[in-house]
Amino acid sequence: MVIESKKDPVVTDGDMYKVVLENERVRVLSYHDKPGEKTTQHAHPDYVMVAESSFKRRLIFPDSQKREVDVKAGSVLWMKAHTHIGENIGGTNTDAILVELKEEL
Repeated sequence: MVIESKKDPVVTDGDMYKVVLENERVRVLSYHDKPGEKTTQHAHPDYVMVAESSFKRRLIFPDSQKREVDVKAGSVLWMKAHTHIGENIGGTNTDAILVELKEEL
């Protein structure tokens, strides 16, 4: 999945997403936000998320469906490619590492 620059989270929300490593196989992002903050709509290819803190978020998808997640520090989650808006609805900062996969072998 190739992400258009207008949907790339580093472009749409560069104050929250930072590239910490990138090569031909993966792009590793660090993510940080505070309670009440919300991203703009963006897209991710398939990725692994490692939660560095415990947090509660609302994900809003393009079809207006919403999903709330309560993630514990140390959790490792597999996520399929998708587009969403993320909103910190908890009382703690969100801190996570995302390992986005690039081309399949």
